[in-house]
Amino acid sequence: MANTFRAWLLLIAVGSFTFVSSAPAAISTTRTKSRVDKCKPLVIAHRGASGYVPEHTLGAYALAITMGADYVEPDLVMTRDGHLVARHDNELGLTTDVAMRPEFADRFKTKTIDGHEMSGWFTEDFTLAEIKTLRAVERIPETRPGNARMNGIFQIPTFQEIINLVKSLEISQQRPIGIYPEIKHSTYFQRLNLPMEDLVVETFRKNGYTGASAPVYIQSFEVNNLKYLKTITDLKLLQLYESNPSDQPYDQVVARTGLTYADMAMPDGLKKVAKYATAVGPDKSYIIPRNQDNTLGEPTSFVQDAHAAGLKVHPYTFRAENTFLPSEFRSKNPSKAAIGDLYGELRAFFATGIDGLFSDQPDKPVAIRENCIYS
Repeated sequence: MANTFRAWLLLIAVGSFTFVSSAPAAISTTRTKSRVDKCKPLVIAHRGASGYVPEHTLGAYALAITMGADYVEPDLVMTRDGHLVARHDNELGLTTDVAMRPEFADRFKTKTIDGHEMSGWFTEDFTLAEIKTLRAVERIPETRPGNARMNGIFQIPTFQEIINLVKSLEISQQRPIGIYPEIKHSTYFQRLNLPMEDLVVETFRKNGYTGASAPVYIQSFEVNNLKYLKTITDLKLLQLYESNPSDQPYDQVVARTGLTYADMAMPDGLKKVAKYATAVGPDKSYIIPRNQDNTLGEPTSFVQDAHAAGLKVHPYTFRAENTFLPSEFRSKNPSKAAIGDLYGELRAFFATGIDGLFSDQPDKPVAIRENCIYS
């Protein structure tokens, strides 16, 4: 029965891909102002339903919506000719078939991205037309072999195509659906004269998303771009926090401010973040750290401190496979790909008072949350 249900949902996803790719640039819908944020915790489909379908594809986003996710999350990067596309990183080798495409062999390069040397194929070296010839593949096939069977089915979507999909499914689902983009590598793309911030806001504006009540959050691991966004839009903003608190946002590395995520997680740091952001998105270890035996430890005061500063808290990332779960919630099956008790981990985090969460399997938190009322 479960396999039949999943197959049916995937059929919807694939069908949506065909339908939406030819959708008009902007689809008008009537939206109750804040209905999408009535649920608690909000369920943000991390890269779509990426636990079931290759990430950042229209199939993954469509499946997430049919599973009841409140928001879908596209990570945004830029093409050479200035188009926003959805990939976890600007390097294409892990999530597309570019390595198998001889016509692009000469695009292979080694670059330094946010201080880290990387080799591969990069979106900023491709036009949108070239990107559209590629096909998505599963990023972690050893953990998600089922997803890998869908390699080659989906194109790389543009930001506009994702908006078209969301608006189309709002009609069929008869509910509002939010969009939660992350601006990736902001400083890096600014240095290439391919800044994303104004383009993201303008794309939202053209599609009717304006004001703080719009079902939108724009997120970033950097700081200055969020502060800039605060000056040009009233759309909600979220400050992301890297998993290692001693790390610095890359723009702060460049500016040599010394500011770390640990500083930003302190009560005074959260108050400063609240001057430009509506919410914070910490790695979930900021809220409940792991013990040495990989079991969940005691909750910290992060949620309470953030709430005291007036911030919502949306931690990342909740995943159902053994390799990602705390020890006490892992399946007895020793395989890293085996599905464990994600519900158990979710309930522990629900109890801390979080306002939302990012999940690769959005159906799981949707199934057990209780505070979800549409007016």
